[in-house]
Amino acid sequence: MANTILPRASSLSPATDLDRVWIRLRADDAEGIARIRDAHGLEFTDTLQGVGEDDDAIYLSVTLVIAAQDEFRQETVAFALNGNVVVTVESPDGFKPFDVARARFKRHPGHARSSAAAMRLLLQVMNDAAAQSIELVSVSLEAMNDQIGRITSGLSENGREIGVSDISDTMLELNEREELVSRCQEAQLLLARAARYLRMEADASDIELRQLIDTLIFDIDGVKQHASFEHEKVRYLQQSVMTSLNVKQNQIVKVFTIITAVFLPPTLVATFYGMNFSVMPELAWKHGFTATIIQTLLAALLPLLYIKRKGWLR
Repeated sequence: MANTILPRASSLSPATDLDRVWIRLRADDAEGIARIRDAHGLEFTDTLQGVGEDDDAIYLSVTLVIAAQDEFRQETVAFALNGNVVVTVESPDGFKPFDVARARFKRHPGHARSSAAAMRLLLQVMNDAAAQSIELVSVSLEAMNDQIGRITSGLSENGREIGVSDISDTMLELNEREELVSRCQEAQLLLARAARYLRMEADASDIELRQLIDTLIFDIDGVKQHASFEHEKVRYLQQSVMTSLNVKQNQIVKVFTIITAVFLPPTLVATFYGMNFSVMPELAWKHGFTATIIQTLLAALLPLLYIKRKGWLR
């Protein structure tokens, strides 16, 4: 990740400066949203998707994949930005990465010198959270390497032969990881779009802020590349598992084919003697039964020897 350029220090109180430029709301706080509409002319809509704008502000929504304990979930944050304030509308349970943002504002008050500067830090925190989610997905994929290695070898930890159901369970896990990484890639596209819009809205005279936004765009692209790499890794692992599944299914078909090839000739011999002909000389022979048994065994052994000679039993 690129080195972060710290903004110039501010002499204002961090809490006062922050409250002035960043207003944090919950999606179920209808009263608070109404106050923002009356005080700042910002109009949030429940159907806001992507980007919107009016005479006073731009509106953006970003959906992010967040790691929460042992699971991942998608959360959407809506932004409204004008020259005075940035307003965020989060889920009713809140957006945990913004707690980290508040701590950064306290350490570096200069980040809250303007609404655009504050939004820049909020997007940076969201990108850091996305990077953490992708890293956790990468760790989970690494943990599956041993499992996939056992599938490739065909034997489980206790020496039991891997079955088709075991392979199918692993494939389902990989499909879930692929969907998760795909959502992370989509989230990075939304973050990059929000950062580009922020750069257009930033004060052209604030060179330091524009440099910070450029760094943010670079960082977002780096996380996106990481997500793309993990997506390729998942696809490779899926291909490996599918190859093992195909080999397993082919082995099952081969077993039944060999059984059919071995028992079909003896069945044909038995069919002849099941016919109701009035004259069957072999029945009157002294050693007719023995000859028939030998003939049946030869009919079974000859295909088996041929199959073994061709190496089809391996």
